Amino acid sequence: MKTTGTLAGVLLFNLALVACTTTGTGGGQLAGGGTQAAPVAFSWTSKDGGLSGTMTAVLPDVSYQGEFFQITRQTRTEVLAPLWVHWNHGWYDWPYWGGPASPPYPVTQFITHYSGKVVATLAAPGEQRMRCRFHLMVPARGMSGGGEGQCQLSDGRLVRAVFPAN
Repeated sequence: MKTTGTLAGVLLFNLALVACTTTGTGGGQLAGGGTQAAPVAFSWTSKDGGLSGTMTAVLPDVSYQGEFFQITRQTRTEVLAPLWVHWNHGWYDWPYWGGPASPPYPVTQFITHYSGKVVATLAAPGEQRMRCRFHLMVPARGMSGGGEGQCQLSDGRLVRAVFPAN
């Protein structure tokens, strides 16, 4: 009898985890590098309502995967540390939502100032990287609320991305 109760508890817990998983898709266009614009298909999965999770970007010749995070007032700095790998800390060399490039932002200023924004770093085979920044339409709904933004490949080419609301 105890085994049946334990099994039922495990099944309910797994069902709760699946019920909390949200997913979505988006699309974009890759431009630059002397090539014609190419389509980019995005997909994301989250277990916390779209505040963080995994993201995939599929270009015609390569697929990138990695993590995304919505910057909120509660975001801890160590959560963002993986985003800076292979890039300048704070991405100060890539103007963040307009404005001239500036020296590295103090982390606390960065987190507070950009509440409601999503950042991601995705990787592909052969040390290829993509960094992304998105502006959410409904920040309280996370990625499920939709948004738009831009990604930059490690070779400098840009992707304009749009995520419809689920």
